[in-house]
Amino acid sequence: MFDTKVALVVRENLAVWQKLNVTAFLATGIAAAVPEALGEPYEDARGQRYGRMLGQPMMIYGADVVGLQAALRRGVSRELTIVPYVHAMFSTGHDAANREVFRAEDPENPDLVGIALYGPKNAVDKAVKGLALHQ
Repeated sequence: MFDTKVALVVRENLAVWQKLNVTAFLATGIAAAVPEALGEPYEDARGQRYGRMLGQPMMIYGADVVGLQAALRRGVSRELTIVPYVHAMFSTGHDAANREVFRAEDPENPDLVGIALYGPKNAVDKAVKGLALHQ
């Protein structure tokens, strides 16, 4: 049905609140990076208008840090749209600080807690190959 895919990969050993936080931020990152993926605004039977959401499903996978790093490398090599979230972002309080701690990460070994991937379906599937859907 869709020729593109959205995959969110979340580290399995996080607390529930952290998983939800990471998932929410990753989804907003895809919406911001790929505005054409957004659907139309919602409207109820009274005509009250509501905001837009992505117009296609998002598949959510679980992984350990090694699996996240592998998916990141494969996503980069396939030139996918990627949104990263590293563990140090849990200790910040605003966007500029998030970017600062992300920049300080070792690019060869980032302490990822989540990534979002968007692109052609087959390329995203190859990037998340071997990962299971989140439980």
